[in-house]
Amino acid sequence: MTVFATGGRAVETDVPARLDALPWSPFHTRVVLALGITWVLDGLEVTLAGSVAGALRSTGTLGLSDTAIGAAASAYLAGAVLGALLFGWLTDRWGRRRLFFLTLGVYLLATAGTAFAWDFASYAALRFITGMGIGGEYAAINSAIQELVPARYRGRTDLAINGSFWLGAMLGSAGATVLLDPTVAPEDLGWRLAFGIGAVLGAIVILFRRALPESPRWLVVRGRVAEAETVVRGIETEVREGASAGRGSGGVNRQARVARESPGKPASTARQDARTRPPHLHLHIRDRPAGFVDLAIGLFRTYPRRSVFGLTLMAAQAFFYNAIFFTYALVLGRFHGVAAEDVGLYLLPFSATNFIGPLVLGGLFDRWGRRPMLTLTYVASGVLLGLTALAFVAGWLTAATQTAALAVVFFFASPAASAAYLVVSESFPLEIRALTIAAFYAAGTAIGGVAAPWLFGALVASGQPGAVAAGYAFGAVLMIGAGLVAWRLAVPAERRALEEIAPPLSAA
Repeated sequence: MTVFATGGRAVETDVPARLDALPWSPFHTRVVLALGITWVLDGLEVTLAGSVAGALRSTGTLGLSDTAIGAAASAYLAGAVLGALLFGWLTDRWGRRRLFFLTLGVYLLATAGTAFAWDFASYAALRFITGMGIGGEYAAINSAIQELVPARYRGRTDLAINGSFWLGAMLGSAGATVLLDPTVAPEDLGWRLAFGIGAVLGAIVILFRRALPESPRWLVVRGRVAEAETVVRGIETEVREGASAGRGSGGVNRQARVARESPGKPASTARQDARTRPPHLHLHIRDRPAGFVDLAIGLFRTYPRRSVFGLTLMAAQAFFYNAIFFTYALVLGRFHGVAAEDVGLYLLPFSATNFIGPLVLGGLFDRWGRRPMLTLTYVASGVLLGLTALAFVAGWLTAATQTAALAVVFFFASPAASAAYLVVSESFPLEIRALTIAAFYAAGTAIGGVAAPWLFGALVASGQPGAVAAGYAFGAVLMIGAGLVAWRLAVPAERRALEEIAPPLSAA
C-alpha cells in the first residue's frame, strides 16, 4: 500500500518490502538472463583480446608488439572507467531501464567496429569505446539487479551473475580457437570475425531486455510512486500465476501456497528472515536528482569505512585479474611455445573454474555471511597465486600445469572479485547506487587495473621468468591484504534489505 502525505512530496511506501517478500519466480530468472548477459559480454571481450593477441603480432595482420597489445588492453579498461562514471551518473538521473539499452548499444557498435581496425591507433580507439559501453553496463545493470532480486537471494544471485563473465570467456576461447585456425579463415580475417561474435550476441540481448520494467525502488525515490505500484503489482501477479502453474499433482506447490495467502499483496513473510522485512519507508521526495556532491558526502562523510573497504576490494581484484588474464596468451606463447591458434584451448579450463567458483561458493555468502567468505576467498587466492609464482620462477611449470595452477587460484579469486561488486552496490543509498558502483569500479580499475596489462605486457616482453613471477607476487600481496581488510571492515549485509543496510537519502 502506498499513501501520499500532505503536499504530495512526502510518501510512505511498502514497495521495497513487497519486492523482498517475493519467492523466486520466472520473473527473477528473466531479470538474471537479460541483464546478467553484461558479464558474458565483458568476458567475451577480454578473452577475445587475449586470444587474438598472438595473431595481432603477426606482420600479416596489424603487426603489434607485446607492449602495444598491453596498451590496447589498457585502453579498453580506461574506456570502461570513463563509461562507468558517465553512464553511472546518467543511470541515477534517467533510470536503470533507459541506460541498459543505451550502454548495450554503445558496446554493440564499438565491438563490431573493432573488426574493421586497420592499425594500432584505430584498434585501441575502438577498444576504448567498447570499454565505455561495458563500464556503463556495470553501473546500470548492477543497480537494477540489486533492486529487483529479493534480499535473501541477493548474494548468491550477484555472484552467479558476475561469474557468468566466464561463460563469455569460454565462448570467446572457443570462437577464437576456431576462427584463428588458418584452415578456417585467412590470417587477417579470422581475428576480425571473432570480434563479430559480441556484436551478434548484443543484438539478440536487446530483444530480451524489452520485457523488463524500470526499477520500482528508483521510481519511488523519484516521486513516481504510482508507476512503482503498477510495476510491483504486475510482478506480484506474474509470480502468483507462475507459482499456480507450478503446482504438482501431489499437492500445492509451496511457492504458490505462499503467494496466494494474500491475493493482490506480497507473499506472506512469516517464514522469512525478519531482517528482510523493513518497515514502510517514509520519504521526502527530493526536488533534484542526486549527483557528485551527494556521492562525495556519502563516501567521505557518511560511510568512510565502507568506502575504504570497497575501494580496497575493487583495486586488488582489478589488478589481480587484469594483469594476469589480459596477458596470459603472451605468457603461453613466449615461455611455453604455445601457438596463437591453440591459446583458446588453455583458456577454456581456466575459464571453467572461474565460472564454477561463484556457483559453488556463492550460497555461502548468504548463509555464512559476507565477512568470513570475503576473507576466505581473497586470502586463499592470494596465497595460491604466490605459490604459483614460486613454481613458475623455479621452472617447474609447463603450459598445462601452469594453466591448472591458475585454474585453482581463480576458483577462489572469481567469487572474491564478484563479491566486490556485490558489497559496493548494496552498501550505499539507492539515489547514488549506480554512481557509487561507477565510482568504485572506476577508482578500482584506475588504481589496480588500467596499468596492469601494460605492466605485465612489459614484464612478459622482458623474457625473464623472474620478472613475471614478481608481478604475480605483487598481485598475491594485494589480494591477501584485501582479505584482511574485509575481516576488519566488511558490512554484515547478508539477507538484509537494501534500505536497512543504507537508508535512502530521502528517508524521513
